[in-house]
Amino acid sequence: MGVSKQQAIENRQAIVAAADKLFRERGVDAVGLAELMKAAGFTQGGFYNHFKSKDALVAAVMDKAMQDGGDAFGSIIEAARSADADPVRQQIQWYLSPEHRADIDAGCPLSGFVGDARRLSEVARNAYAEGLAGNLERFTRVIEETHGSKEDSRRKAITLFSQMVGTLLLSRAVADIDPALADEILDEGRQLLLAAVDAQPGIRSRRRARRC
Repeated sequence: MGVSKQQAIENRQAIVAAADKLFRERGVDAVGLAELMKAAGFTQGGFYNHFKSKDALVAAVMDKAMQDGGDAFGSIIEAARSADADPVRQQIQWYLSPEHRADIDAGCPLSGFVGDARRLSEVARNAYAEGLAGNLERFTRVIEETHGSKEDSRRKAITLFSQMVGTLLLSRAVADIDPALADEILDEGRQLLLAAVDAQPGIRSRRRARRC
């Protein structure tokens, strides 16, 4: 009996999910098809029923990861707004938290795949670039709406996000071998960025206005 269309979709999704996890943990080049399919619960021979090549799978993983990352970003922003909190501060606090540092499997894909991105196929690199551009656009809008800095909101978004990613990656790099240093990097980076956000013109006046 053949596989139903719905089951085929679910099988493909399972392969993408397994690949996403393994690629983040070990890097794209270090994961073979046999290991990947075993992690998804299938035999290696079934791979080509769903993807023409490993590059096609990587592109599918990147598309899904970037979509999920954008959704997660939006959820954090909406939660902050619902709580009448500063969404920029909330984003920094989440991104540079011990929990996010430990969540390699499902954390921000822009930091999760940054080491692999330049070695991927053109299609996958395009997906990564589009995900990065979309994230920066959203972050720019949030900074502009929250902090009233239309003139340089994009510059601030790029600067803040770049510093967040760099801090997270350095902290992750030594988390297993030197936890104290990893925590120091994460804590100092977070406090510095929060202080920089608080120092932006208009923020304090906006907070006071919300309380009135």
